[in-house]
Amino acid sequence: MYKKFTLDNKLTLVYENLPFVRSVSFGLWIGTGSRYETQQKNGISHFIEHMLFKGTETKTAKDIAMTIENVGGQINAFTGKECTCFYTKTLDEDLETSMELISDMLFRSRFDPAYIEAEKKVIGEEISMYEDYPEELVHDMLSETIWSGNSLSYPILGSHETISAIKREHLIEHIKSFYVPENSVISVAGNFDEDELIELSQKYFGDWKAHNHRKIDSSKPEFIRSMKVKRKETELIHMCLGFPGVKNGDDNMYSLLTVNNMLGDGMSSRLFQRIREELGLVYSIYSYPSTYRDVGTFVIYAASSPERYMDVISHIGDEIISMTREFLSESDIEKAKNQLKGSYIIGLDSTSGRMSSMGKSQLMLGQIKTPEEILSSIDKVSVDSVKQIIEYVFCSDRAGFSAIGDIDFDPGLMDKMK
Repeated sequence: MYKKFTLDNKLTLVYENLPFVRSVSFGLWIGTGSRYETQQKNGISHFIEHMLFKGTETKTAKDIAMTIENVGGQINAFTGKECTCFYTKTLDEDLETSMELISDMLFRSRFDPAYIEAEKKVIGEEISMYEDYPEELVHDMLSETIWSGNSLSYPILGSHETISAIKREHLIEHIKSFYVPENSVISVAGNFDEDELIELSQKYFGDWKAHNHRKIDSSKPEFIRSMKVKRKETELIHMCLGFPGVKNGDDNMYSLLTVNNMLGDGMSSRLFQRIREELGLVYSIYSYPSTYRDVGTFVIYAASSPERYMDVISHIGDEIISMTREFLSESDIEKAKNQLKGSYIIGLDSTSGRMSSMGKSQLMLGQIKTPEEILSSIDKVSVDSVKQIIEYVFCSDRAGFSAIGDIDFDPGLMDKMK
């Protein structure tokens, strides 16, 4: 059962005690990411994530890694568009080790100018490596075009130009603006003593003082019907088709997940079975929803040879049209719902999964749904609700397209995709 505790400094602690396991997962979630950056400082959230691993007043970068790895644990972090998370997984007896380390990284990181300059090179290499992976880059290109003019379009890593221009004072300023207790959540799942967890939270994070928390830009991005193509010599054309989705916490989320399950999530999905297995036009094809605090997207990705990519787009369109026009039976919906429920229940076996689900939900929505509530929401998905979300996503004449490969820019491609 999930529980919540708020420290005096407004830092929220969410936790779930699982006495039948020997591990514990700890996560510190911060409400900052590329969406909350300026264009000039794009990539600064991810830069800060890196710098917190580069040494504190008492620990070197190697010390930070060894503190957790020496007890057989794991430590890592990630940055998204709307959040950053630092997390560990250890034996239950080493929970305090994790909390002491993360607090040390948070409050006493040195931000040594020499390490900042060195890390610029590391991140520059990361950006270059990312640009060499068209199967990843094409998703960023889709965001850049459908959310153009809004910070939701900014890439998480930033660019070579923005990273090279970041200075130490910029990093400190961003931390003071966003790394504040009321914009953060601690999430813990695993085997621990509840009273001890609260005591440790007070000990290591209770003195965390707020600065001037920068308020989030409330402007809602508008989905733009658009396309972006990057000509590059590659064996395959990597492409994304994007459609309007739903926001975080939307009541229609589970209906959309049901549609995703049927259309492109897994080897039994329509897109995989038809376009890969029957027609042999692609090696990889899948779909997924992305949710943000006020908007969302539904994305279909595929990779095909240059001579076949228009056929792939055509057949994707056929499958979408089929879903909008054909009769959807109760049994079709039930199969998809059972897959959703099974996948979710299996995920509950992981303390890391539970920690992530609690932390992100509390940070983004200010609340956490219990497993029973989530399973009940899936059960409530009906044929009518699925039809309604299909109509909303695919029948609005709003679509985005991105592609990388040996492809000529076709201004009329968007009309062909209608």
